[in-house]
Amino acid sequence: MNPYRRHALFAVAIALLSALFFTSAYVLNRAAAVEGGHWAWTASLRYFIALPLMLLVMRWQGGVGPVWRAIRAHPWPWLKWSAIGFVLFYACLSFAAASGPSWLVAGTFQLTVIAGMLCAPLLYRNARRDDARARIPLPALWAGLVVIAGVFLMQWGFSDGALDRAGWIAVICLLVSAVTYPLGNRGLLLHLERTATPGAPELNATQRVFGMTLASQPLWWLVAIHAGIDAGAPPLHQVWLAAGVAVGAGIIATVLFFHATGMVRNNPTGLAAAEAMQGAEILFATLFGALWLGESWPQGRTLLGAGVVMVGIVLFSWVAARAAAGDPRATRELRGDRGA
Repeated sequence: MNPYRRHALFAVAIALLSALFFTSAYVLNRAAAVEGGHWAWTASLRYFIALPLMLLVMRWQGGVGPVWRAIRAHPWPWLKWSAIGFVLFYACLSFAAASGPSWLVAGTFQLTVIAGMLCAPLLYRNARRDDARARIPLPALWAGLVVIAGVFLMQWGFSDGALDRAGWIAVICLLVSAVTYPLGNRGLLLHLERTATPGAPELNATQRVFGMTLASQPLWWLVAIHAGIDAGAPPLHQVWLAAGVAVGAGIIATVLFFHATGMVRNNPTGLAAAEAMQGAEILFATLFGALWLGESWPQGRTLLGAGVVMVGIVLFSWVAARAAAGDPRATRELRGDRGA
């Protein structure tokens, strides 16, 4: 086999493995909800546990010092973007976990693949005139509409054509979560770009995630206080489930995904294929939800919708990766959206 093709296939395999670990967020959060765990404990515990775990690996990822200096120099942007990209994102995702099976949450959250693109005109409206990031590319927009159509089919089929009040609240929460995730990450990237010191090393993805995790802690304590007043102390099984999400999705999956996309960052087809592996999260969520939690398998319109979502993700990833390949900044932004 051609060594370049073998290299690309290896990157795709790693990206597929990362999707498997990313799926833990949907399945374990659903398990916590099914067992009566309060959504606010599910959300806050993940980030309480993730902080010391990330601190252990920072020694090999550029260190804590540059992150702390960046936060001290400009605390408000870090607090703002971490509140949007971490707190609001994950609180909404955890709340929605009680609304339906894991595959429904996983499929609807895939709207995040187009949310960053749609937020671009807002984020870069004050950038220089020739900044191409402020424009929405039509091919990517069309691919995004395919994803939206698939999500609509999934929700429509699951609710038999009529969402109740709880269903609409869950959909709204997932839409907010899908938008705030890339918005927070890209907003911080733009802040770091504007305040960068010439010649100084950039913060890598792990440092940015650690910095946002650290900056979000005050708000997570408020969320935890709400959980404690509303539901008391979290049961031990919920703590273990949150730890599983922190390790599986927050650390292992992120490292694998960054490694996979880094391997093929100059290969448009390989980068597109690696990015498209996130569509497998729906399949993994369906499989684990059915086997572990006893959830129903998607059928009819919901199954068709899940297939349409995966097709849309493949199309979008191909378009986005061709635009990003060979461009270090664009590739960094493309990879960064999965760094939480």
